[in-house]
Amino acid sequence: MTNSLVTVAYIAASALFILSLAGLSNQETARKGNVYGILGMVIALGATALSAEVTSYSTLAAVVIPGGIIGAIVASRVAMTSMPELVAILHSFVGLAAVLVGIANYLQPESGLSGGEEAIHHIEIYLGVFIGAVTFTGSIIAFAKLRAIIGSKPLMLPARHFLNIGMLVGSVILGAQFMGAAGTSGLQPLLIMTAIASLLGIHLVAAIGGADMPVVISMLNSYSGWAAAAAGFMLGNDLLIITGALVGSSGAILSYIMCKAMNRGFFSVILGGFGAAPKGGSKSADGPVGEATSTTVDDTVELLKNAKNVIIAPGYGMAVAQAQHPVAQITKILRDQGTNVRFGIHPVAGRLPGHMNVLLAEANVPYDIVLEMDEINDDFAETDLVLVIGANDTVNPSALSDPESPIAGMPVLEVWNAENVVVMKRGMSSGYAGVDNPLFYNDNTEMLFGDARQNVDAILGQLAATKTKTAVAA
Repeated sequence: MTNSLVTVAYIAASALFILSLAGLSNQETARKGNVYGILGMVIALGATALSAEVTSYSTLAAVVIPGGIIGAIVASRVAMTSMPELVAILHSFVGLAAVLVGIANYLQPESGLSGGEEAIHHIEIYLGVFIGAVTFTGSIIAFAKLRAIIGSKPLMLPARHFLNIGMLVGSVILGAQFMGAAGTSGLQPLLIMTAIASLLGIHLVAAIGGADMPVVISMLNSYSGWAAAAAGFMLGNDLLIITGALVGSSGAILSYIMCKAMNRGFFSVILGGFGAAPKGGSKSADGPVGEATSTTVDDTVELLKNAKNVIIAPGYGMAVAQAQHPVAQITKILRDQGTNVRFGIHPVAGRLPGHMNVLLAEANVPYDIVLEMDEINDDFAETDLVLVIGANDTVNPSALSDPESPIAGMPVLEVWNAENVVVMKRGMSSGYAGVDNPLFYNDNTEMLFGDARQNVDAILGQLAATKTKTAVAA
């Protein structure tokens, strides 16, 4: 394939990637956006494979085919509850690729560059390896936290900010040595910087608490994009530059949107950690005062039957229990009976941006009844029943009532304003951020303990039986 045809193919692929991002911005067009992305990647891979720069198809096949098979198997087997972990580990691969490409590019015998061009190329290599190393190790720590291999609480080392600054200053000093080195003698400072950047990635993500993990995922997505763009500059690949810039900028924008939704500063997320106890302690440090009221499936069904307006607030617990399908069936039965049923989705519900939206779409819940927090928060006061399924931090009133709470200032779903609230949980444990929830002790709150899937199935069974009896009587 000639260079002109490769360029045309890259332009077409770039256009499809842009259309893919546009499609993914809306639930109704998300499926089409995925199709555009797949077509763009097929064109990009095909054009690259057929370009004049590829001389050994056996080597290319030995890498691409096993990678494609492994990717297909992993993607087909991963559960939706494990999707955040999968995304995190895939980000680490992008970071590692940027590191390896940068080092290999530096060691190639002849670059054909001199003077200012060579200096710019070395800057590209150094920055690409730095971003890639931070992304690689940071993504591994994010994976470990999401997988519960390590705890979700932030690692708050003494003088941690000075430690980060020290590593950055050290990287800059090594960068000056790298730029002043002749030939490939700068490999040593490059490798030392890679080790420092790897430690920086570990420390940055380890210092971020559980409640901020959705922001971390989108942030690492941005890092991986910039790492890919840097690799594109190193290799002189325009498509890689464009694709990396699209991913990097969209990830940064998503991180900003989520931080705004959580009333958090972006840098406070990167440098701090949600879920860390404040120095002065919290008013609720000894736990909420009161006694939780438990309920049964039968009583919950009666509340659902008598309610005219119902809002369901799902959380990660629903994902773990894989209860989205029976929840969708319950929704259909209630709506068929004339009940106004809607879903309230917090921006950081789950472990991944849009996690709950994807689960509900998978269960064919109508898009028009799935509302964001800002759209539905004012409606709780006129709601007969709120069904909280596996959510905790996103419905915690201490975020608004306790200025000393670790999650103080974070906007939450104000479910306590409804007439009745039923919370489905296995027990009284705190959420992923490690913060107690006084909602469980409210007078209008009842706790339906047990496995969410079993309870939801039991509720569905009773509602379906009632519907059948009504149909027979009619």
